[in-house]
Amino acid sequence: MRFLVSNDDGYFAPGIAALAMALGEEGEAMVCAPERDRSGASNSLTLDRPLTVREAPGGFLYVNGTPTDCVHLAATGLMAQLPDMVFSGINHGANMGDDTVYSGTVAAATEGYLLGVPAVAISLASRTPQHFETAARVARELVQRFKRQPLGAPVLLNVNVPDLPYEQILGIRQTRLGRRHKSAPVIKSSNPRGETIWWVGPPGVAADAGEGTDFHAVAQGYVSVTPLSTDLTSYTSMDMVESWLSD
Repeated sequence: MRFLVSNDDGYFAPGIAALAMALGEEGEAMVCAPERDRSGASNSLTLDRPLTVREAPGGFLYVNGTPTDCVHLAATGLMAQLPDMVFSGINHGANMGDDTVYSGTVAAATEGYLLGVPAVAISLASRTPQHFETAARVARELVQRFKRQPLGAPVLLNVNVPDLPYEQILGIRQTRLGRRHKSAPVIKSSNPRGETIWWVGPPGVAADAGEGTDFHAVAQGYVSVTPLSTDLTSYTSMDMVESWLSD
């Protein structure tokens, strides 16, 4: 199998090294990742300037762009043909619930999915991640599942792994996205020149985190696997909007 591997933490992050090594045991893994940390970049593409691709000493390719840029550039320009799977990660921290809207990790996988390739975003659910080998092993097991039983159509999977030794993982569960409370307000400060600056506040704590959600599964020690969709249509609002437009 041919894998395209990217992330949003940058080509130098330990998570992407662990992921590439694990996938290399199952096939050929090409790494193309941002030149710096682009966490929170979401699905942005760079359209106002050209991109450059450079090679790090270890063979990883890095791009002066976003995670989406990296996957799009590699899959449509650098590779002779589309990969069999796209993996993004291993992210330093969880991508659950509302996080997926902002996540560059999820965005990189989404770009692969939009190109018609099965794609997986994988994150280690800890602010101080340690057990990258656990998430890497989970990624490899997912590949083995694909090999044994290919799915009938490309899928986009958001995977969150508890930051535990592999032996302490209780299993794997399909989940839905939970929800967070709204984020904390921005933080006002000043720089050394006395100019006002603003920091985006931390995300809110989990709100909808009951059984069946990604938050609940990870908290209980299970790997969370959530199938995602790129259809942003709010079907539950269509009747209401139709009535509103008819008045």
